[in-house]
Amino acid sequence: MSAVQEQVSFDVAGLRLVGERFDPSPGTGPFLAAGGTGPLLAAGGTGPLATDGTGERRGTVLLLHGGGQTRHSWRRTGERMAEHGWSALAMDARGHGDSDWDPGEDYSHHAMADDLDAIAAAIGEPPVLVGASMGGITALLAQARDPSLGRALVLVDITPRIEPSGIRHIFDFMTSAPDGFASLEDAAAAIAAYNPRRKKPASLSGLKKNLRERNGRWYWHWDPAFMKMRDEPRRELAVGERIAPGASLSADEFLVEAEKVIQSDQLRDAARSIRVPTLLVRGKQSDIVSEEGVAELLALIPHAEYVDVTDAGHMVAGDDNDVFAGRLGDFLDRLPPLSH
Repeated sequence: MSAVQEQVSFDVAGLRLVGERFDPSPGTGPFLAAGGTGPLLAAGGTGPLATDGTGERRGTVLLLHGGGQTRHSWRRTGERMAEHGWSALAMDARGHGDSDWDPGEDYSHHAMADDLDAIAAAIGEPPVLVGASMGGITALLAQARDPSLGRALVLVDITPRIEPSGIRHIFDFMTSAPDGFASLEDAAAAIAAYNPRRKKPASLSGLKKNLRERNGRWYWHWDPAFMKMRDEPRRELAVGERIAPGASLSADEFLVEAEKVIQSDQLRDAARSIRVPTLLVRGKQSDIVSEEGVAELLALIPHAEYVDVTDAGHMVAGDDNDVFAGRLGDFLDRLPPLSH
């Protein structure tokens, strides 16, 4: 079964959020029209999407990327899900990819959870929430505050406990080229240095989905304001008030403040409240999630399942998508059918 792929968009809180839809072909089950209004039928306009081959709707998998990434990081996963009878929707978070940058520079977990609420409501049925890193935090918080939001939760290399060395590694990479790159080759070299286990692509053209050319240089396609810590009254995981709104931080300051955000007891409280089927997928080579972090999450969500992807680091789906998609598919196959 091949996948039908189409770009969609949603208007949320005055921002246009862009996604990529992967549907089974020919397929059947409800989905969303571009713009997030009304039902979307299978390609050609005939029937609902996402069945398991017996007429039972399988449902929708909502894919949320990590900080600094885009929806394209889920392309192969989306294709695999569609091949197995699921509809998949990979979203660009606000300030990332083709989604709008927020004029107010609000990239808090709270704002992203609000976006997730709106997109899930537009889908019209509880999706399976699959979130990597930042996307996993968003999914965890949103599911905790609305237990009916998602049908299941998949956390990809993210737990309430995050290792400081991994945070610093990400910060150093994301802030390493404030003036952009002279060429795609330079960008590829930076990626290889950050993640040496990733195979070098045969062509660099794919990088154009994550970079934009301005004045002869290539820049990551996310809002630089994303890397600013702000004191936001609506932020569920509050940052210390000593950091002025919009202030850029040094690596050491960012590390201190990021630990306050990500390691908050509120995030652990969110995990304790999760009642839907849950899967934690960890890259065994990850410098973000340790074995201690795994043990803590399994204590917080006792019914959660856990799998390691041996040859993957923090970027699990990109490092070994075949194994990741297989483990995800196994989990999805065991979910109860959608209620009618």
